Amino acid sequence: MTKHMAVPKKNQTTRLTKGVQTLTEEAYAQIEERIVTLRLKPGEVLSEQALSVSLKIGRTPIREALQRLAREGLIIVLPRKGILVSDINPRKQLLVLEVRRELERLLSRSGAERATKEEREQLMETGRAMDVAGKNNDDIAFMRLDSDLNRLLLEAGHNEYAARAMRLTQGLSRRFWYMHYREAADLPLCAKLHAEQARAIAKGDPAKAAKASDYLMDYVESFTRTTVEV
Repeated sequence: MTKHMAVPKKNQTTRLTKGVQTLTEEAYAQIEERIVTLRLKPGEVLSEQALSVSLKIGRTPIREALQRLAREGLIIVLPRKGILVSDINPRKQLLVLEVRRELERLLSRSGAERATKEEREQLMETGRAMDVAGKNNDDIAFMRLDSDLNRLLLEAGHNEYAARAMRLTQGLSRRFWYMHYREAADLPLCAKLHAEQARAIAKGDPAKAAKASDYLMDYVESFTRTTVEV
């Protein structure tokens, strides 16, 4: 596997679908990436002040980003005690996948039916970039493209209720994968399955999009069960 040991600064990798971000969204994206890629480790204590200084973003956007991360289960806020990065539990991850599988299929099918022309173009572009990341075995590029694809999946489905529920599973799934992929995952295959899902949605075929989603989730579940057994 690739031997990346540190995450490049965010401005060293261009997001394909970045758009205009608010300070809260920027704070969320940077903190989430640090948690998902284990720069902020499970059990680590977080400080609003330290994050504000590190990210050069005011404390109000930092606080709002942390509230979102708490809702998504990536951090735990303990009143009068502090803010902790949540632990990772492989068996609980299988429960996350039960929910994610159904939502992933629903949003893939809906995206194929409802995506705008611009969203379809972005999905195709993300699929092409996923192919490159897989061929290069580039874990950091893959993680960032996976984040982009997650966002596109939510937007293209045009179902705010499914999107709201799906957000509760995405960060947890990405962090789990990053923690264990070196021991049990096939990054090129995983990137290929993501790319095929993106293209199926972009091409507007609901049945193929749902099937591509199931193939991806079959792989993710198999990978997760391997880590439980290790």
